[in-house]
Amino acid sequence: MNTTPRKTSEPALAWPRSTAISWRVRLALVVLLVVATATVWITNRLLTDRFTESTRNRAELRLTLYSGNLLSELRRNAIVPQLLARDPTLISALQSNDFSRSTQRLISFVEEIGAASLMLLDADGRTVAATDRNRLGEPHRGEPHFVDAMRANATVFTVLPREAGGYSFTYARRLEDGAEVLGVIVVEVDLAKFERAWAGISDAVMVTDSTGSIILATEPRWRGLNEAEALQRQTPQGAIQRAIRVTSDWTALPADAYLQGEAVMRMESRIPFRGWQMTSFTTYASIRERVNGVLALEIMGFAILLALAFYALSRKTAVRMALFQRESAELRALNARLQREIAERERVQKTLEVAEQSLAQSSKLAALGEMSAAVSHELNQPLAAMKTYLAGARLLLRRNRPEEALASFGRIDSLIERMGAITRQLKSYARKGGETLSPVNMGDALAASLSMMEPQLRQRQVQITQILPDEQVQVMGDRLRIEQVMVNLLRNALDATKSVRDPEVEIILAAGETATLTVRDNGQGIEDFDALFEPFYTTKQPGDGVGLGLAISSGIVNDLGGRLTARNGQNGGAVFEMQLPILEGGLEAAE
Repeated sequence: MNTTPRKTSEPALAWPRSTAISWRVRLALVVLLVVATATVWITNRLLTDRFTESTRNRAELRLTLYSGNLLSELRRNAIVPQLLARDPTLISALQSNDFSRSTQRLISFVEEIGAASLMLLDADGRTVAATDRNRLGEPHRGEPHFVDAMRANATVFTVLPREAGGYSFTYARRLEDGAEVLGVIVVEVDLAKFERAWAGISDAVMVTDSTGSIILATEPRWRGLNEAEALQRQTPQGAIQRAIRVTSDWTALPADAYLQGEAVMRMESRIPFRGWQMTSFTTYASIRERVNGVLALEIMGFAILLALAFYALSRKTAVRMALFQRESAELRALNARLQREIAERERVQKTLEVAEQSLAQSSKLAALGEMSAAVSHELNQPLAAMKTYLAGARLLLRRNRPEEALASFGRIDSLIERMGAITRQLKSYARKGGETLSPVNMGDALAASLSMMEPQLRQRQVQITQILPDEQVQVMGDRLRIEQVMVNLLRNALDATKSVRDPEVEIILAAGETATLTVRDNGQGIEDFDALFEPFYTTKQPGDGVGLGLAISSGIVNDLGGRLTARNGQNGGAVFEMQLPILEGGLEAAE
């Protein structure tokens, strides 16, 4: 009955909602376009300034490096004529007109100097020795470097144009013997190697002399011209042509100069040599390429974002339908998964019950094993003593001393009773609270323990030191169990001193707030305190112990209300202390 109003009301509600969504979408698209335009414009300005500055800095650095290398080469070769002008071999050759070995000597010099060539001219300007043998016999009488060198009493520098193009740079100095001028030594400087090195970069480089003429350049056709003429000349296809080729001028970079109508960055540096100057031209193309690369990535990102926005709008309805279908399928899959999990839980529950039963059985077996190990450990000491007493009784009977043998049998009988008491105590571990305690004299218990350890003490020469109080020290406890703890502490002390040359064991019994028994040895000490009182932990050799003595002793002391501690002594060795509540006036102090 209510379906008709519901159908008529849905379009009325949906139209404003869809209109609001449409306006929001349009506004978001407009904002995205504005942000994209502003980002591209700001990025273009910032990156252009930044890359221009970095390019200018690199160009200045290269220009400084090139001028420094050029000046270093000139100065290094300037000293060569002065040294060769004093060479006695060359002077002797000019005096004797014997130049058979002069050429070979110049060749040996040029390998060390690194110059382009060396020439020796006689007084008539004829080449009599040269590193380039093809130049032997060349006349240089009218050449500037010969004329200036013959007139001046110093090294002269000359720049001469070559017939094949380019310039030759030479240092010349006359050779003389007293007042007689014998000839001229000429050193040609290899500056063409710098032109070859500069040709491998994207910059255009030129060097001008004091008159403004270009004497070195990356473009050979610039040599001999001034800078204005060189910039107007059409250069051939080469490195400079590729360097100044640009795609657009929309970044509006300021131009320092123009090559072939394209803007370039001009840098100049003065060379402190005869008024020379070095100039370089760096293209803006690399700056435009780097800026345009970043802008292309930004525009691509915004284009992808805009395409994703349109795609999301177009797929909105389809996504909703797919979402409803997926939710329905997920609910069905969830129901099936829940049913599988319930079945799996039931199976795991049954498996757990079986595992619990197996674990209970394993725990029983483990308890039986620990009990048997404890019985073996506690009965080992009385059995060893019985063996010693039996051997002594047998020896006494052979010597016809029956009374002393009967005393040994009496000791064996007391040990048998002790073994029975130990087994009864071990059987009562499972049901606590049944023990009956009585006053125990700690001095008597210590004497009985030392008597039981008598066989071991006879076998080994151990120095036993006892410090006992004058008065009795009494505690409330079970004497048999207290003696059991003392025997375990004494036996551990004896075992710890097996590897010591002079074994010593010190026993101190003191009475204060507690009755304290201290057993100190001079063995190797304790390494692992955390596992010291754990069952089955031992540092002894296999067969010497099972690692239950300290664990059982700690349990006995705790049951009697006391504490068993261990530490390493200041002078080495281990120190064990057993503290039990002392009796005062017949009552237990720590009740």
